[in-house]
Amino acid sequence: MKIIIKSNVKKVVRELEPTNAISSVTEEYKIKLEQKVIQMIDDSIDRAKQNRRRSLQARDL
Repeated sequence: MKIIIKSNVKKVVRELEPTNAISSVTEEYKIKLEQKVIQMIDDSIDRAKQNRRRSLQARDL
């Protein structure tokens, strides 16, 4: 499953670090970030189910 797009991560890094101290994003970083996002979504699904809701909400994060 592909949620994280490396070029978008690079854009965000450039916006957050305008001095260009960080100039690249490794594939390993992208993979780990994707794993964390998937885990966050999975945890949110569990929380919504526990609260008998069918919609994910910000409070599930």
